[in-house]
Amino acid sequence: MRYVMMVRVTSKPATPPPADLMEAIAKLGGEATKAGVLLDNAGLAPISEGARVELTGGKLSVTDGPFAEAKELISYALYQLGSKEEAIEWASRFMKVHRDHWAGWEGEVDIHRVFGPEDFAAPA
Repeated sequence: MRYVMMVRVTSKPATPPPADLMEAIAKLGGEATKAGVLLDNAGLAPISEGARVELTGGKLSVTDGPFAEAKELISYALYQLGSKEEAIEWASRFMKVHRDHWAGWEGEVDIHRVFGPEDFAAPA
């Protein structure tokens, strides 16, 4: 099963991310790649560079970012894993790296299973 993990900042120090944090993130990504579970990952541009397209009452509307209610999404990772529990383990490892290397940083990881063809197979 594939899982996408979206990382959101809820509070961060005024300082940039420390070099040892970036090294620890790279090491964790290397471990996940070597294990064959990390399919893709990347940082995301600020929401101020994005937009939202909504469908309400049959009408489309477009709103440019930023959005007052939105917390800052900073990155995503796509994993191939056997269970939600494995996804939680990898997300926890990522958050522990932040806890251990950047005091004061707080965030969230949302884990979503990605549908695949097997989810829409015709009944036999």
